[in-house]
Amino acid sequence: MQYSQSRALWAITKASFKAIFSQPSSIFFSLLFPIVFILIFGAFGDRAPSPAKVAVDPSSDTTVAIFDSLKHSAFMKFVAYADTASRNADLRKGKLDAVMLIKKSADTMHPVQVLLQSTEASAGALQGLTHSIDYAALRMQLKEAHMNREYTISTAIIPGKKYRSIDFVLPGQLGFSVLFSTLFGIAFIFFNLREQLVLKRFYASPVKKINILIGIGASRLFFQLINLVVLILLGHFFLNFTLVHGALTFFEMLLLSVIMLFLLMGVGLIISSIAKNDTMIPLMINVFGFPQMLLAGTFFPIEVFPGWMQTLCELLPLTQFNDAMRKISFEGLHLYDCWREIGYLGIWIVVTYFIVSKTMRWE
Repeated sequence: MQYSQSRALWAITKASFKAIFSQPSSIFFSLLFPIVFILIFGAFGDRAPSPAKVAVDPSSDTTVAIFDSLKHSAFMKFVAYADTASRNADLRKGKLDAVMLIKKSADTMHPVQVLLQSTEASAGALQGLTHSIDYAALRMQLKEAHMNREYTISTAIIPGKKYRSIDFVLPGQLGFSVLFSTLFGIAFIFFNLREQLVLKRFYASPVKKINILIGIGASRLFFQLINLVVLILLGHFFLNFTLVHGALTFFEMLLLSVIMLFLLMGVGLIISSIAKNDTMIPLMINVFGFPQMLLAGTFFPIEVFPGWMQTLCELLPLTQFNDAMRKISFEGLHLYDCWREIGYLGIWIVVTYFIVSKTMRWE
């Protein structure tokens, strides 16, 4: 009687899938943890910049016209303090941006002087405050001189997609979930199976080695795709995450995720094969994963880094995944438009599975 490889493959896949749900930690880190991040960053990212907090020195001359103009400025907020000690304490801590002193001067060219005092904790706000004061003074002088502007300013909003913070945050969190959930899942599963001699018994059975890898990998793939479906639908229906082409965009994001999952499963196999004990696995995963979490545009764009560091960021697979996901979801591109990002991932896949072929251990 011929041994059925398809039945063996299905049995391994089903057993591995059930084993995943028997570990609550896997569900937490792959689903609940990203949801918390999405809610935090998505809910507070669309707010307008808050005005600078400014305290007026008690010795200031508040009868000058510029003071009334500054009180109505949308770029600064006056804060009152009962005593100087508490004011200076907040200034040192960065809770207060500046202390403003307004006084009259004997200089006929500059009859009013405005002094802004700040600390290094809030020095970044000084430039914006200076521009706000200049703008308020200019408006006041034009009004007093009964002068009309020689120009007009008009605004026009071109119809288009509204870019929300969730459109940046959610693809990054999908990458975060895929990265760590897959690495921890695959690495620990294969390490434990090898240590418990399960892989050795499989190796001695009629089951083909490739079916063992496919069965365990497919179960992890299905589990992670379920998480991605939940995260994308949650973002779309509750947080207004943009899916430009609707269902087509949704399925293209899932197909791109399959490519990334295939790559990360190979990395997990490498880690499980070279780890001497289970305490080394989290360390090795963090060495591979944390630089990508910080440098791959997961929480903030890589454009904030210097040029030389951006070049390094471009080499990371998670950077390419995040960029492609954002292009597909918001810009409306298709998978074939993201050939550059997919090409990078393809190179990583070839190198990864070449290393897997050299390092994979069954005993």
